[in-house]
Amino acid sequence: MKKVELVEAVAEKAGLTKADATRAIDAFCETITDALANGDKVPLVGFGTFSVSKRAAREGRNPRTGATVQIAARNAVSFKAGSALKDAVN
Repeated sequence: MKKVELVEAVAEKAGLTKADATRAIDAFCETITDALANGDKVPLVGFGTFSVSKRAAREGRNPRTGATVQIAARNAVSFKAGSALKDAVN
């Protein structure tokens, strides 16, 4: 599903205009991004939890040359689906 399709579906289900639905989706994404950037978890009961996990620095290999390369430590976004979402999909 593309963003345009998501906007249309949200607008229809919530009884909003497409412009209002777009602003709501953009605000939702921005709010989650800001919370994760601050190191917070974002649990949405029945849907899932967005969180940030720390990845340690490690060594990797260049598959073309076989040379060892250093991969820097970083923060990664993770999502764990809630039970209601899992049940809906299966």
